Amino acid sequence: MPLTIRRRSGRKTVVTSVRDGGDAAIATRADPALLKALARAFRYQRLLDEERYASISDLAAAERIERGYLGSLLRLTLLDPAIVEAILDGRGPGGVTLPRMLERFPVTWAEQRREIQPR
Repeated sequence: MPLTIRRRSGRKTVVTSVRDGGDAAIATRADPALLKALARAFRYQRLLDEERYASISDLAAAERIERGYLGSLLRLTLLDPAIVEAILDGRGPGGVTLPRMLERFPVTWAEQRREIQPR
């Protein structure tokens, strides 16, 4: 899902495009830090899938970030797609923040849906 992060009066606002032929972009109340982390996680995973880097260590060195943090970010790509979509749409559960999502979460999507329920 394409998204843009805009700065308005000192606050960052995430703007996603409207689905189903809408004519305007809508602002969401999603956590900008979490959105940015999700975007980075999927970008890093794509780089690994395309074999641009041989390992997480190589990617971490190229991106100048800690290998452990990169591993934590990559775990975000294992989230249930419905939860990722809810977060992007600003419908994520109230307690879902980047620090919370970097902690361990259930492996299976069914368990994730029980623990992390969208609004």
